[in-house]
Amino acid sequence: MKAIVYSRTGGPEVLQLAERPVPDPGPGEVLVRVAVSGVNPTDWKVRRGSAPDQPTPFPEVVPNQDGAGVIEAVGPGVPEGRVGERVWLWEAQFQRPGGTGQEFVALPADHAVALPGGAPFELGASLGTPAITAHRCLTAGEGPAQLAPGALAGRTVLVAGGAGSVGHAAIELARWAGATVITTVSSPEKGVLAAAAGAHCVVNYRTEDAGSAIRAAAPGGVDLVVEVAVVANAALDMAVLAPGGTVASYASGGTPEAAIPVRPSMVLNARWQFVLVYGLAPAVKQAAVAAVASAVADGALRVGEAAGLPVIRFPLEEMAAAHEAVEAGAVGKVLVDIG
Repeated sequence: MKAIVYSRTGGPEVLQLAERPVPDPGPGEVLVRVAVSGVNPTDWKVRRGSAPDQPTPFPEVVPNQDGAGVIEAVGPGVPEGRVGERVWLWEAQFQRPGGTGQEFVALPADHAVALPGGAPFELGASLGTPAITAHRCLTAGEGPAQLAPGALAGRTVLVAGGAGSVGHAAIELARWAGATVITTVSSPEKGVLAAAAGAHCVVNYRTEDAGSAIRAAAPGGVDLVVEVAVVANAALDMAVLAPGGTVASYASGGTPEAAIPVRPSMVLNARWQFVLVYGLAPAVKQAAVAAVASAVADGALRVGEAAGLPVIRFPLEEMAAAHEAVEAGAVGKVLVDIG
């Protein structure tokens, strides 16, 4: 089979096309013929590592955590009836050498989730890391531990960066759960995408006073902030947060340290929650996966420009270019066609 591999950390140039044997599924595993692989920021960050030309955790690594395809075979302990099932994949490469950047991948059966027949593979490959991250952010406060229709009814959510992959998933999941959704963007074009995703109110922070605009839409403040740039936005978050509200940050915005306004946070009884999906407890991940699967079944999660998340596609042979696009901040979801 064809696979993209690397054995030392570094830039996109370390990714090489190779021929490798098809893996055998072990106990509790399934073998998936990958149709589409999704690329996330964590994929290129893991590939780069802390410094160039460092050894990888395994002698050879296949990149990318997310993807979608069809179960080709099952290992001991997995029902034979799963063969032929369309699935979306999550954390394929976490603590394992083989990600979705190859024609076949073997992974734990519960990391291959049924994908309804009406849902395209490009949607399945766009779920995984972004949707699970968004779910954790949306359940980080005093609300529900798992999203479902009506779970966020009566609550107002602010999604920073609503045109990004996590922001897009957060808007759609929050809408599905019944929340009122406000989002911030940096351009009119991104505003169109965020509105298409379902945001009730879109604020361009480059052309208007974001704090005033958000307060106008939510006079009592927002209950939850899904934050992509906590360093830059901490003051804004505090200005618009409701008493007892939560700021759930899944990214720093490129700076390793942030100044948290302690006294104003105490006055509001605010919560600051930091989220890294790979370190979540297994039960929290499984709750997120179950909720995402339900949202997909309900048609609440979508992909494509009309849905607010344009798709940027590359062939397997151009995996390096796909990683470069994500690292450069491409607007939309970067996907690699494998099959």
